[in-house]
Amino acid sequence: MIDKDDRETGADGIEEGKRLVRLGGDKGLSLAQQLAERLYRLTWRTPIHGLRLKGRYPLKLIAVPDDPFLGDLKRGAALLEGIVTVRGESRPIAELNLAKPEFSKSFADYIHSSAWLRDLSSVATRAQAAPIAEQLMRAWLAAHAETVAEPAWRADHWGRRIMAWTAHAPLILSSGDLVYRSLVLNTLARGARHLDRCADKVPLGAPRIAAWCGVISAGLMIPAGDIRRKMGEAGLARAIDMSVFGDGGSVARAPIAQLDIIMLLTTLREAYIARRLEPPARLVETIAAMVPALLGICHGDHGLSSWQGGGPVPGTVIDQVVAATGVRTRALRQARDWGYQRLAAGNSVLIIDAAPPPVARLVEGGCGSTLAFEFSDGAQRLIVNCGGARSVTAIVSPALAEGLRTTAAHSTLVVGDSNSTAIHADGTLGRGVAEVELSRQESDSSSRIEASHDGYARRFGFLHRRQLILSADGRDLRGEDMLLPVGRKRKAAMTPYAVRFHLGAGVEVSPTADGQAALLRLPAGSLWQFRCRGGALAIEDSLWVDGDGRPQPTQQLVVTGEAPAGGANISWALKRAS
Repeated sequence: MIDKDDRETGADGIEEGKRLVRLGGDKGLSLAQQLAERLYRLTWRTPIHGLRLKGRYPLKLIAVPDDPFLGDLKRGAALLEGIVTVRGESRPIAELNLAKPEFSKSFADYIHSSAWLRDLSSVATRAQAAPIAEQLMRAWLAAHAETVAEPAWRADHWGRRIMAWTAHAPLILSSGDLVYRSLVLNTLARGARHLDRCADKVPLGAPRIAAWCGVISAGLMIPAGDIRRKMGEAGLARAIDMSVFGDGGSVARAPIAQLDIIMLLTTLREAYIARRLEPPARLVETIAAMVPALLGICHGDHGLSSWQGGGPVPGTVIDQVVAATGVRTRALRQARDWGYQRLAAGNSVLIIDAAPPPVARLVEGGCGSTLAFEFSDGAQRLIVNCGGARSVTAIVSPALAEGLRTTAAHSTLVVGDSNSTAIHADGTLGRGVAEVELSRQESDSSSRIEASHDGYARRFGFLHRRQLILSADGRDLRGEDMLLPVGRKRKAAMTPYAVRFHLGAGVEVSPTADGQAALLRLPAGSLWQFRCRGGALAIEDSLWVDGDGRPQPTQQLVVTGEAPAGGANISWALKRAS
C-alpha cells in the first residue's frame, strides 16, 4: 500500500530494482455463479420478494442534500426542448416507450439512473425544469414502479436513483397531485428495501459502491433510517475494500470508473452534510486517496488519458469534480496496484499502462493495452490511444467499438497482429498478460521506466520489454521495444511485429527523405521529430475518440519488421525541435 506521505510528496514508493505484478486476467464468473445470479434475479418476481418490499412509506424526506456536480449542459438544453439525448441517440420525451424500450443500453442507463435530473437542473430554474422532470418521472413510474425486473430495478441503478431523487426532490415533488407525490415516495421506499437485500450482489467496483451509497442515502433521508444507515456504512466499507486498491485506484483500472466512484462518494458526503452528521472516516479517506490517482492519469490539459474503454474526459470536467471533493493534492506519479506510471518534466507528461488488464469479472469492455503510453506537450496531445470503446456515440458501429479495445488501437508493440490479452465478444478479457515486471529510476538528468509483459509468451515465445526515458526538461523522450525469447520452444519462422504510435488530433506528419524519421507539428505550432531504428517506418490512418465520444480522423506512425527466434530490438526517439 502507498502511505499518506507517498501520496503527498509524489514519491515513487518503489525502490530501485524490479517488482513483479501478478493478476489473473481470465477469471470471469463461473457457470455456477452466472446461474446463481440469474436465479436470484428471477426471485424478484416472486410474491415473497413483493412482500419484502411492503411497509410504511414516508410522507416527506428529512432533508434535501445538494448535488455537488454540474450536469451536461448540452443534454440539459435538449431536455428543455423535450428531447433526451445520449451519445448521439435522441428521443422525444413525449414518444418514449419505457415499457417496451427500443433504445441502446447507454440510453437506458441514463434514464434508469435518473442522471438526467442533474443535467436538467444545471440549465433551468425550478419552475422551468419541474414540468419536464415530472413528465419523465410519470413515464418511468408507469412502466417500472410496480414491475420489479432488470434493468430498471438493477441495484446500482436504484442506488444512483435514490441519490438523484433525494438531491433533486424539489423538481420531482413540486406537483400538487398528491397521488403522484405519494407514488414517488412509496416507490422510493420500496426501492430502498430492494437495495437492502441486493446491494451486495452486484458486481464489484462502481456498481456495488453505487448500490451501497443508495442504501446509506435512503437511511439518511427517509425517516427512521438509522439502522439502514449503519448497515449501509458497513456494506460500503466492504465494497470499498474490494473495489479500490490501497493506492487509491479502482480495481476495474478504468479512469471512467475512477471518476464515477469519486463522484458517488462525494455526492453521498453531501447527504451527511445535509443531516449535519459527520461522514464516516473511511468515506473521506477513500476520496482523498482516489483523487491523486485520478490526477496521475491526466495530461497537461487536465483531461483524462484514454484507458480501458474510456475517452478523454475534458479538463474542465475533471477540475470541477476535483474542486467539489475539496481535496488538494498532487498527481500520483506511480501507483503500484492501480498500475499507471506517470513521468512529468517541463511541459511534457507521459502516462504508461504498466500492469496486467483488469480481471474479467470486474470490467466490461476491457482492453489489451499493457505497456501502451500516451504523451503530451502542455495542453497538446502528441501520442494517444484511440480510446472510447465504452463511450462512443450511437453512430459508431459495434464492430468499430470492439476494434477500439484491441492492442493495435493503443500506442504499443503488437506481435503477429494479435492482442496481448484475448478480447471476448461478451465484453470480458481472456488469457494473455498475467505478469508485468517493472523498474523505475529517477535522476537529475532523466526519469526512466522499464517494464515487460508475458502476453505473447505462450503463443509466440517472446516477452515484450519496453524502456522509456524522459529528459529532465521534457524535450527528449527515448524508447526501446524489445522482443526477448522465452520458454523452450523456438519457432523457425519469422514473426511479424508492429510498434504503433497513434497521433493526437490535429498533429501534422511529414516523413523525412531517408524514411526513418518524421516531423510532427502540433496544432499550437510546436515541432517534434520522431526517429526510429530496427524497422520500417510508415504513416497510416488512425482515429481518436474525443471527449464527446465522436471518432476524429488522425494518423499513426507504424514501425514494422519481423523477429527471428532470437528476438528483435526497435529503438525510437521523440525530440522537441521548436
